[in-house]
Amino acid sequence: MSLATLSFDQIAMAAMTVLALREVMIVTLPDRIAGPNGWLVNTNAGDRA
Repeated sequence: MSLATLSFDQIAMAAMTVLALREVMIVTLPDRIAGPNGWLVNTNAGDRA
C-alpha cells in the first residue's frame, strides 16, 4: 500500500483509534505507567503550574 492510496477516512479512523486507545490506557493502567509522570502516557505534560 502506497501513501497515495490512503484516503482521508482511513487517516481519520486511525487518528480516532489512537486517541481512543490512549484514553483507555489512562483509565485502566496504573498511574506509574499512564498517569502523572507516567513513562508511557504522561498526563502532566501540559501542566506547568
